[in-house]
Amino acid sequence: MPPADAPKLRTIAMPADANPSGDIFGGWLMGLMDLAAGNAAGRRARGRVATIAVEGMKFHMPVLVGDEVSIFAEVISVGRTSMRIDVEAWRRERSEEQMCLVTEGVFTFVAIDEHRKPRPVPTQ
Repeated sequence: MPPADAPKLRTIAMPADANPSGDIFGGWLMGLMDLAAGNAAGRRARGRVATIAVEGMKFHMPVLVGDEVSIFAEVISVGRTSMRIDVEAWRRERSEEQMCLVTEGVFTFVAIDEHRKPRPVPTQ
């Protein structure tokens, strides 16, 4: 079952995002996940953030051309300057209502200042 919150990002997989067999490139999907995680991290940090690590990426099933892709992201921990974001990608076929988990991973971001140096993440 997908998360109850609204997705941070939703798009349609297009032919330009696929290999000759019609499967969507993992890098395209990972890029969407990074955007969604950056959205969650930036809101929590109240400013600029940068990706510093990705861990535990798992690809459960392919995404196909025409699938609706929804990316969910949730801050799971906050350190002094960094945050860990749990990210899930779900697909829905155009003619179906059921969504399936296709990819998940944990992205780590650091809050940065105007000089691109780490800065403290504000307390709530």
